[in-house]
Amino acid sequence: MNIKKRIIDETQIILKNGYTIREIANLFNVSKSTVHKDLRDRLKYIDKDKYILVDEILKYHTKIRHIRGGLSTKLKYSKE
Repeated sequence: MNIKKRIIDETQIILKNGYTIREIANLFNVSKSTVHKDLRDRLKYIDKDKYILVDEILKYHTKIRHIRGGLSTKLKYSKE
């Protein structure tokens, strides 16, 4: 797959659905590191406006990750 096309597709998905880096990585069958590099480094050279929008989503995900982790742990132990 063309790298530029993949970055554009990843961008559209995160903007439309608000997916996490992990969810996008699973969807495109690439590593989380690849998605992170695509959205944090490469996107700003392709589309600066979309980079700003994606950056806000990624900052939000970073801000709430401790909550998601706590909910995940709670769910894990409530099943046992």
